[in-house]
Amino acid sequence: MPTFDLYATDPEDPHWQVPATGAARFSWEYDDGRDRLLALYQKGKDKQWDGQKRIDWGIDVDPYDPLGTPDESMSLYGTKHWAKLTEKDKGELRQHYASWQFSQFLHGEQGAMVCAARIVESVPDLDAKFYSATQVMDEARHAEIYGRFLHEKIGMLYPINDNLQSLLGDTLRDSRWDMPYLGMQVLIEGLALAAFGMIRDTTDKPLPKQILAYVMQDEARHVAFGRMALRDYYRQLSDAELREREEFVIEGCHLMRDRLRGVEVLENFGIPTAEAEEYSEQSEFLALFRQLLFSRIVPCVKDIGLWGKRLQQAYVDMGVFEMGDSNLDLLMAQDEEVAERLDAERFAAEEHDRVAEVRDAIDRGAR
Repeated sequence: MPTFDLYATDPEDPHWQVPATGAARFSWEYDDGRDRLLALYQKGKDKQWDGQKRIDWGIDVDPYDPLGTPDESMSLYGTKHWAKLTEKDKGELRQHYASWQFSQFLHGEQGAMVCAARIVESVPDLDAKFYSATQVMDEARHAEIYGRFLHEKIGMLYPINDNLQSLLGDTLRDSRWDMPYLGMQVLIEGLALAAFGMIRDTTDKPLPKQILAYVMQDEARHVAFGRMALRDYYRQLSDAELREREEFVIEGCHLMRDRLRGVEVLENFGIPTAEAEEYSEQSEFLALFRQLLFSRIVPCVKDIGLWGKRLQQAYVDMGVFEMGDSNLDLLMAQDEEVAERLDAERFAAEEHDRVAEVRDAIDRGAR
């Protein structure tokens, strides 16, 4: 079925064009490079995988409860509207929320693919071009996987959220070569990683858990790449140039925070916009969710050297300042371990089933 037939609301124009700015840069130095970045490039090559084969697409998914979402996590819970919902209505609400979340993941991954391609074009160093080329393939795979999950398992998509589109547009329109790193690798992907992790660690549904765990294994490398490249570059910038980038981060963080409200879903259920926004702001679950989502962004911003007083105050006002002390390396190592453990468990179960089949065939032959 064509994607446009599955959108919950009309996305209007099927294409979005962002005018390209900045220069394409070539490097004629082919032998030199940073050891850490070249090692990450090698890892990026070694860790390529096929989403059609590594993920068990045969697993059934209930589109009306694809993630095992508890009632308390939905912003309508406990309101006057919740009491009027039938069980069928609640199932449809879960479907819409999951569709909205994974649609934003899908659109974000396409944005990451375009930004990674922009980095290949514009970054001056060849070692960074090499790694970015592997990331383009990673992001294409992620978009493919999320698109398939939405088409085949949930059966519904949502258009890109206005705030996500705004930050993505700002990132791509900027002519400075480091901005796709900052906008995508640090802000958009950092927040997405935290969202992926919260769903991965709370869902009891095996297919979305597989998808999120394997995508996060790739994203751990992407964030490491952005940290390496920007940390090196930002040491060379003036205070004025650093402050410009901090302003971009502050605005981007506000956009990312506001995009998580899911107001579009409630509007589709007949809730007026102002009322839907109020429910989102009052939801204790969503308030905690929004706060935890910055667990990947704040320490990364601090690590790359953007930690001026205005930025620190912005994080204090958002209630996430203390997350600057989070151990980002530990979080990324855990993402790797979760994916590898999931693989080991799946392969062990498959091997057990194969052995059982062989034994059964032997027993039948001996009769």
